[in-house]
Amino acid sequence: QVQLVESGGDLVQPGGALRLSCTASRSIPSFYAMDWYRQAPGKRREWVARVAKTFVTTYADSVKGRFTISSDSAKNTVYLQMNNLKPEDTAVYYCSAYDTVNDYWGQGTQVTVSS
Repeated sequence: QVQLVESGGDLVQPGGALRLSCTASRSIPSFYAMDWYRQAPGKRREWVARVAKTFVTTYADSVKGRFTISSDSAKNTVYLQMNNLKPEDTAVYYCSAYDTVNDYWGQGTQVTVSS
């Protein structure tokens, strides 16, 4: 059973930065891609960013230029560097990965952007 564990969520002021981590119980190259999603209260879960097996990265328009996704295969960890945070970035952030059999999800980490 694959496990994904997120960390790094916190309360931060507008304009601040956070780095989220997602550590997998399996080698990262074994997945086709790893994604970050987020879900704000009362809203649907939305996709935020992806790093593919080929290391190609893609982003939602709402975070492009502010967020950076990266991976460290040696640590089985994917990161989401979030800069210039806005109140609308407040959400629970989830890590996800998929292979030929399943998609896998972490438990989420809370990010709150507020003054």
